[in-house]
Amino acid sequence: MSAGILYLHGFCSSPASWKARLLADVLDARGLGKRFCCPALSHVPQEAIAQAEAIIREQGKSLTLVGSSLGGYYATWLAEKHDLRAVLINPAVVAPISLDEFIGTQTNLYTGESFEFSHEHLEQLRALEVARVTPERYLLMVETGDEVLDYQQAVARYAGCQQIVLEGGDHSFTRFPDLLPQLLEYCGL
Repeated sequence: MSAGILYLHGFCSSPASWKARLLADVLDARGLGKRFCCPALSHVPQEAIAQAEAIIREQGKSLTLVGSSLGGYYATWLAEKHDLRAVLINPAVVAPISLDEFIGTQTNLYTGESFEFSHEHLEQLRALEVARVTPERYLLMVETGDEVLDYQQAVARYAGCQQIVLEGGDHSFTRFPDLLPQLLEYCGL
């Protein structure tokens, strides 16, 4: 099976996020569009994981996970469970704590769909915490200007992993286009 990417978007995001679209467009332009998958993840953590695992079962070990924000949290759990590699972009490291302030009605930034985020969802996120990561499995990409998550938590959590830490930027990871060559090389594409 040829190498492929399973992109996991963040909280209140979707496959329409600019990073997901850019990655899809770049792969399409190279004739590799069929090797990219970015599902619209459920806001329910257990359901989001089930969606990703269904794709992993179908695609097998040829996948590299690319997770942004909450998608990075999911990617870590999935990478450890399924022996996969992952690129983490401004990942949520302590998602149950980071998302605690979002209990209540939320709106997807791209679809406009409203949903309820609950304490039960936080418990589902706690169940996905990984005690220890396997350093050779990850490429971490963070910008120090992330206004949503503390990049230092990610740097510490993924100590020993390949890391690209860039000054400035924001939570959207502004220099994503510049790092596409490294990302694609890491993914075997």
